[in-house]
Formats: sequence, structure tokens, C-alpha cells
Amino acid sequence: MSKWDIKPQGVQGQLTMTGEAAKDLADAAKAMVNDLMSAAGSAGTAVPGSQYSGPMIGPVVPGTPRNPVGPVAAALSKYMEERQNQLQSMAERTGNSMTGAAEATNAYVQGDLDMAAEAQSKALKTPRVDLPGAGK
Repeated sequence: MSKWDIKPQGVQGQLTMTGEAAKDLADAAKAMVNDLMSAAGSAGTAVPGSQYSGPMIGPVVPGTPRNPVGPVAAALSKYMEERQNQLQSMAERTGNSMTGAAEATNAYVQGDLDMAAEAQSKALKTPRVDLPGAGK
């Protein structure tokens, strides 16, 4: 039979470090999106705006009017579309892994507490044995 030896304080420390790393990753992803939006807004187009009749697509810097999208902005938009699912999946897997580790550790601790309570209950049901010399 295998033996479990989980140290809840160690798990908590690892979860804390993982949470900090996940926050850093989220901050980096947010900065990347902002940088891509800024780059797309600054890229310009290959045709003057008044001559463009195509669809308005791609990331746009907040607060600026939607202008026709040039090839650089279109490429940045395509790049972000392809990375969005990967970034979302990374965030979900990280969160689910942390939740799973915390729940498993809590169940392990609760199992210990349940076993301790059961042992204590059994001990209380044990008939009292008076030892010679006890109670003097």
C-alpha cells in the first residue's frame, strides 16, 4: 500500500508562489495586448482613408476612431486571434490546477481529522481500566 506524506504548509507555499507567477503572467499578457493595440493603431494603412471601402477589422487603440486597417494591423490582429485561445487555456489550466491541489490537500487534512476523531471516539468507548496505585 502506498503512503501519503503531504505537508499542507508546503502545499500552501507552492500555491502562493504559483499564484504570484500566474499574476505576473496575467500582467504580461495584458501588457502584450495593450502593446499590440498601440502598434496596430500606429501602423497606418496602405491606402488613404477616404479611398478605403473594406471592412473595419483589427485591434484599435481605445478612444481613437476606427480607421481602415493596413497590413501590419491586420497581421497583429491575426496573431492575437491565434494566441487568445492559448492564453485563455493557460489561465484556466493554472487556475484549475491550483484549485485541485488546494481541494486535494484539504481533503487529505480532513481525512486526518476524521481518522483522529474516530480514534478518539473509539478510545472513549474503551472500558475504563483501574490501574493499581492510580488516583492516589
